Amino acid sequence: MVEVANAIRFLLNGEEITLTDVAPDLTLLDWLRLDRRLRGSKEGCAEGDCGACTVLVGRVMSDEIIYDAVTACIRFVGSLHGTHVVTIEHLRGENGNLHPVQQAMVDHHGSQCGFCTPGFVMSLYGLWMRDPQPSRRAIEKALQGNLCRCTGYAPIIRAGQAISTYGQPQGDPLWAERIAVRETLLRLNDGKRVEIGEGERKIFIPASLDDFAALYEQYPEARIVAGSTDVGLWVTKFMRRIGPVIFIGHLQELRRIAENASEVRFYAGVSYSEALPIIENSFPELAPLWNRFAGEQIRNMGTLGGNIANGSPIGDTPPPFIALGAKLSLRRGEHRREIKLEDYFLAYGKQDRQPGEFVESVTVPLLPQGELFATYKISKRREEDISALCGAFRLFVNDAGTVGMARIAFGGMAATPKRAKAVEAALVGKPWTMDTVEAALPAFAEDYQPITDMRASADYRLLAAQNLLKRFFLESQGEQVQVKREVA
Repeated sequence: MVEVANAIRFLLNGEEITLTDVAPDLTLLDWLRLDRRLRGSKEGCAEGDCGACTVLVGRVMSDEIIYDAVTACIRFVGSLHGTHVVTIEHLRGENGNLHPVQQAMVDHHGSQCGFCTPGFVMSLYGLWMRDPQPSRRAIEKALQGNLCRCTGYAPIIRAGQAISTYGQPQGDPLWAERIAVRETLLRLNDGKRVEIGEGERKIFIPASLDDFAALYEQYPEARIVAGSTDVGLWVTKFMRRIGPVIFIGHLQELRRIAENASEVRFYAGVSYSEALPIIENSFPELAPLWNRFAGEQIRNMGTLGGNIANGSPIGDTPPPFIALGAKLSLRRGEHRREIKLEDYFLAYGKQDRQPGEFVESVTVPLLPQGELFATYKISKRREEDISALCGAFRLFVNDAGTVGMARIAFGGMAATPKRAKAVEAALVGKPWTMDTVEAALPAFAEDYQPITDMRASADYRLLAAQNLLKRFFLESQGEQVQVKREVA
């Protein structure tokens, strides 16, 4: 029998917090600003795009405390159990001086109006704690999720490069306090299930993966929230009620990655950031796409399982995973079943998932030796933007130069992520030449009838998909394709 507690407990800066009455849709940003009067974190966009509300959230992973930069505007207080929340008010230097990150921003003129500055400071702080001597590219990547309209970014980047001239992470309070903080977090994560509220205000924080499976089987109407990068916008932009909620972002059993000689199994709670080292090693062709998913804060929060489970037609992981032949493990209580990822998506807003059933993991086969593979993302902005379309191409060309196998999948072209089976059929058995590619292009209209929306017109999407097949061919021949801007 699982023990049940009735309070959410976490650390805020240096204070232990206990909350027994929390609405499922209460955001961390609102709680910080309205309840705690900590107003350094700003609300700019309320959708996780601008980074003005950035804070650090620390959790114990493999006996170490890992601090991630996250956007407080779409992070729910209910997801904070057993974590350490660090806001800009907690930063301090020695002898009452500014913190090294703050001093670097001052000296390098990285702040003008100052509205976005706390978010930049916290993003740079998280990076500096991980990498005291970051490259320019690492700084730019860490700041993908922070927008500024005053300084032009160059002074902020120079500040990021200079932080370690003002001090080292070993002298930072978070470093010095890490042992005590770790012990506190281990104590707060006491293995009990948390239940607070009633009805639509009910919050569940399961004690384990098995406890989660049992809870969801019992309460199939409950909303599952892991990273909240999608559900957060339901609250801040559409004012939707989301309760009752089961928060699962803390479950270490869902943050595992298992590898063998033929495949990689990502459990559903693995974040984009946690998956990146495996992607770079096992699926290097996917790494450029991975680094274009949103900004660093969203990559730290968003999960692979969430990106798949919500069934969005413009989710970026399904097309390449479908092309690679991925499989899903679905679980309801103690029962599990396995299906092909491409079969999970039935229609817009409808997936092959029964009441009380959830995505437990996705298994992605490694690319066989000698096969060609590439994924392309088309968006209005290169960084931190939703796809207009995303196409994945996988091909095997035999020794005779003939296409022996083709798997092509697109997001943003239909009501669900979908294979281009007519295009595949037009390629297989033909010589891998531009003539074959040109002859296959009309088949795209058989596979897809895209819509026109704010991101792109139907005609643009169809033409872009055809051009991406041409690009894939040219790159397979070793040609360097010049792409000025991958925008819709």
